[in-house]
Amino acid sequence: MKMSRIPRKLRGEQWLWAIIAAAIVLRLGVAVAMGDRVEVLPGIYDQVSYHAVAQQVLAGRGFTVPGEWWPLTHAGEPTAHWSYLYTLYLAAVYAVFGPHPLAARLIQAVIAGLFGPLLTYRIGARLFGRTVGLVGAALAAVYIYFIYYSAALVTETFYILAVLWALNLALGLRESPTLRGWALLGLALGLAALLRQLILLFVPFLFLWLAWAGWGRLRWRHFLVPLLVIAALILPWTYRNYQAFGRFVLLNTNVGFAFFWANHPIYGTNFSALLPAGGPSYRDLIPVELRSLDEAAIDQALMRQGIGFVLDDPGRYALLSLSRVKDYFKFWPSPESSLISNVSRVLSFGLYLPFMAYGLVLSLRNWRRCSLLYLFIGVYTLIHLLSWAMIRYRLPVDAALIVFAGLAVTDLVGWISTNRKR
Repeated sequence: MKMSRIPRKLRGEQWLWAIIAAAIVLRLGVAVAMGDRVEVLPGIYDQVSYHAVAQQVLAGRGFTVPGEWWPLTHAGEPTAHWSYLYTLYLAAVYAVFGPHPLAARLIQAVIAGLFGPLLTYRIGARLFGRTVGLVGAALAAVYIYFIYYSAALVTETFYILAVLWALNLALGLRESPTLRGWALLGLALGLAALLRQLILLFVPFLFLWLAWAGWGRLRWRHFLVPLLVIAALILPWTYRNYQAFGRFVLLNTNVGFAFFWANHPIYGTNFSALLPAGGPSYRDLIPVELRSLDEAAIDQALMRQGIGFVLDDPGRYALLSLSRVKDYFKFWPSPESSLISNVSRVLSFGLYLPFMAYGLVLSLRNWRRCSLLYLFIGVYTLIHLLSWAMIRYRLPVDAALIVFAGLAVTDLVGWISTNRKR
């Protein structure tokens, strides 16, 4: 792609701040619309739990639940099911402004509107130049899913920002490895893990990519710096979990629940992101003999049973995992979804998907440069296809794919401009 084909008016970093301003305004609007209340909304059911646990922390009761709580935690008992970092964020906001969800939404909207487009711009500029970075930032600014989740009291927004930060830092380390860069990479990955521990499964792949990209220049001791930073962020919560449950729990107690439910024989070979109405609930699927245990014990017991489901019938597991593709990459409207969910799905991922695909094809010309994003998209997708697939869990992949959508739009605009001149 020749940058000379791009209209001159699209160049220049001065446009970035206009894009960021628009992104903030859009996100603030949705935050105000969600208001100063917490209720169950499509795709963000967890905000009810985060709101409740944050108030428990603020009241001096620690990370506990106020009543019989999802997934199967008894009133007043400790919980590690919810992100410690995000719960502390809400508790800190409530400590300053009172238990007002709107305050947390507004702060989060500003952070998302600022750093979402900015990080997208930096990754796009590193890989394809500033024009592509700007177009990618603009696409991220108006992506409906990002706008919606920026006002929701769940981990998605901060987690996506942490992932984008880590990817940007890794790309920078390939070009110029510094001690500061390694430490910041550890900080970004550690914060991402505190928001959603799943990212820890990607860390070995990221380090292998860095070793490959920096072959001959990097030594094993360089990787100790981010590992030590990650450990420093996680281990205090591991200690807390041992004190609370009397057993080893690295970070959160949700992997076992998710893997058990995702691979339960009730699905057969056809996964569904939500169990159909009129049938057994997720709680109903948990064996009765486990329900009196504490949260950590249940989680670990369910993980063993989930692995048992896989080992008992590997063929069914393979077909079930393959069936998750439709839930993970869903972009079409469906009758079981609300009008707002269908519109958001079609006008976000559905609208962007052709550009993402075209951009991926274009990027193959410089595949080595883009290999980190390929790796992240592939590994992260595979993790969810083998466990639990929902549109919400795909959003970090969307954030990476938008960079390629920016490349596609830039190329198409350049092609149109060239042909108009002819």
